[in-house]
Amino acid sequence: MILLLLAFFLLGGCNGRVSPNAAPTPASRSIQNKGSDTIVNIALAWAEAYRDVDPTVSIAVTGGGSGTGIAALINGTVDMANASRAMKESEFEEARANGIEPVEHVVAIDALAVILHPDNPVSELTIPQLSAIYSGQITNWQEVGGFDAPIILLSRETNSGTHVYFLEEVVRQGDANNKEIFAPQTMLMPSSVGITSELRRNPNAIGYDGLGYVDPAHEKIVAVAADENSPYIFPSLETAISGEYPLARSLFMYTAGEPQGVIAEYLHWILGVEGQQIVADLGFVPLPGD
Repeated sequence: MILLLLAFFLLGGCNGRVSPNAAPTPASRSIQNKGSDTIVNIALAWAEAYRDVDPTVSIAVTGGGSGTGIAALINGTVDMANASRAMKESEFEEARANGIEPVEHVVAIDALAVILHPDNPVSELTIPQLSAIYSGQITNWQEVGGFDAPIILLSRETNSGTHVYFLEEVVRQGDANNKEIFAPQTMLMPSSVGITSELRRNPNAIGYDGLGYVDPAHEKIVAVAADENSPYIFPSLETAISGEYPLARSLFMYTAGEPQGVIAEYLHWILGVEGQQIVADLGFVPLPGD
């Protein structure tokens, strides 16, 4: 009897009829987003907030560095690549060889802060001085007004867009013909947390990080001048937007072709008031609006 009843209910459940009062389930839409560790906290906050905007969209966010995100876009395994540097022409060519035309979108602005241990008396540095420090020409803090102590160099690892930006704009001082590189004793850190952790325990260390990741209570921010004849400027929302701070940079998202459908909707929201407010809330610089 039990078997007969079970068969009856199974047959009744397989007759394909749906209750006329049942609400249709919305189709789930997904976005794969990967890349820059500088952007990852903003991207995670965007993805979380967008759930309330459109619950049918599932957004997966991972870091790994700008180079990792760009490589994934080139290989066709992500929808949006985050980068704290612009794509190289060689990367564009590699993508086109795979039938992908990357499109660049500026999504925020970052002021790259130079940071020291709070006990370090140095408070101002020029870009030429930073270049000499990170290329190994200046090796003692005494040479730039500090204590008689060796300078410990901290940098992001080579796959980081922040590393590339600092190499090109600081170590090489924005000169495309300059071939200077980081000094061999530079300690390469896998993340912003690695830099700040090492800096907090080592009073002779110097590092750099996106302003949104700096805690002024535990790290000392240095005022930076373009050269010895220029004013020393602290990084802030205002000085980054105005262009006064010499180490302000754009943050990017790249899509495979012009964004369509759910990706276009999401990007439009990111560039709107709500998305840009999240940028400001996390200590980065929102795009100038009307």
